Amino acid sequence: MKSRVPKQFQGGGQDMNSMIHQARKMQDQITLLQEDIEQRTFSATAGGGAVSVTVTGKKTLQSIELKPEVVDPEDIEMLQDLIISAVNEAINNVEQTTETEMSKITGGVALPGLF
Repeated sequence: MKSRVPKQFQGGGQDMNSMIHQARKMQDQITLLQEDIEQRTFSATAGGGAVSVTVTGKKTLQSIELKPEVVDPEDIEMLQDLIISAVNEAINNVEQTTETEMSKITGGVALPGLF
């Protein structure tokens, strides 16, 4: 007995090979972008520039700069809040950049676990 394959499934090998090739190409582009972002630095400030921080694309704190006038021994909590705010903003910059640049590669399709 001979089975018949519906037309939409005939010759599917070429389409599948093309899809696999495109997926590999996209994966290579994503890997390169991730490596590129990890090499970058992202900066942010808080308190009108009184606190400046720099983080790497790997979200590792690289530097903190404080203006002398923000260091008040009577108000340590304010300084702590400014540092936290600046670090969070810098990390958010990494995430936003990653998301924006990834969407250029993926066409806006969210791929779980990539970023």
